[in-house]
Amino acid sequence: MVSRADRGVIAEWWWTVDKYLLFSLLALMFIGVILSLAGSPPVAERIGLDSFHFTERHVAFLIPTIAIMVLTSMLSPRDARRAALIVFILAVVLMFLTLFIGQEVKGARRWINVLGFSLQPSEFMKPAFVILSAWLFTEHERRSDIPGNIFAILLLTIVVALLVAQPDLGQTMLVVIAWSSLFFMAGLSWYWIAALAGLGAGGVVAAYTVFPHFAGRINRFLDPATGDTFQVDTALQSILGGGLFGRGPGEGIAKKILPDSHTDFIFAVAAEEYGVLFCIGLMLIFAFIVVRGLSHSMKNEDPFIRLGAAGLLVMFGVQSVINMSVNLNLMPAKGMTLPFISYGGSSMLALAFQMGLVLALTRRRFEPIRLTAGFGRYHGGEAKVGTA
Repeated sequence: MVSRADRGVIAEWWWTVDKYLLFSLLALMFIGVILSLAGSPPVAERIGLDSFHFTERHVAFLIPTIAIMVLTSMLSPRDARRAALIVFILAVVLMFLTLFIGQEVKGARRWINVLGFSLQPSEFMKPAFVILSAWLFTEHERRSDIPGNIFAILLLTIVVALLVAQPDLGQTMLVVIAWSSLFFMAGLSWYWIAALAGLGAGGVVAAYTVFPHFAGRINRFLDPATGDTFQVDTALQSILGGGLFGRGPGEGIAKKILPDSHTDFIFAVAAEEYGVLFCIGLMLIFAFIVVRGLSHSMKNEDPFIRLGAAGLLVMFGVQSVINMSVNLNLMPAKGMTLPFISYGGSSMLALAFQMGLVLALTRRRFEPIRLTAGFGRYHGGEAKVGTA
């Protein structure tokens, strides 16, 4: 047990980090391992791999995932900005290189080989982008002569251009939503809101016109008869077939025929084997993380911490909602993972960095206080600054 009298780095971290958030995130990771055991063996067997190939890799990625989250959560707000800047620059360079030397999968170039590992740079770009955008908006609010809003718009333009070039329209939408939420929380005028809404609508129309696969997904969602809806239909049937309590661990049927049962449609596998009540509990964990984190961010007096933590949590929550909505056929397929649940090394490591930043920004922080003017110096006491 860590003593409160201990002033070491680990002790300070332990007594200031939000343990409810920390253990909720660890619970998601543990559930991810359980569901990987449920959903990934049939996929591995279909492509000629060992039954537990994906499960073993999922567990192997879990160790660095936890390490990255904990180490990132120890950063100060200033160090969080520095880390975000470094990660963003590296990710953008790799995203650019991916367009030329990346692996092409289903007509898109999103993956690049780095030291023998297949990496999706856009996953790491997202949390770094949110932190840098929050810092730019904050600097503009602090000093009106600093064109932080303009730089934030330029940053968004660069990111969107790289994502569309891959193309990855799902991630583009997620990034734009997170950035727009930051802009809104930073106090933009109604003129900006109308302009952004118009640009967003124009972007959807342009994507529908330019990208056949995007138009196909929209058309299939509106009229299933226009294309192949096998995965979505199978996922929905498996959710309905699971009932309240599920068929039981290992008894699922849909996972044997769903190509993406270990990634995009892991939620459907969970519903079929463990039931709707289990899925409701899973949704409540996601909701708890977002609501508790937003509650912390709202209470903080530092505008950068408020914006940064809120933006990261909006991105986390929206990604979760998109994945579950696709499984329930409430929106067109996006190819987006369920955080810490779906299989995917890049996704897990990037999410660890993202939620480590959330834990870092929502930690309790203390500063010395002056007891009386007569003392003429800071005296032993401590006053809380930031979140509870």
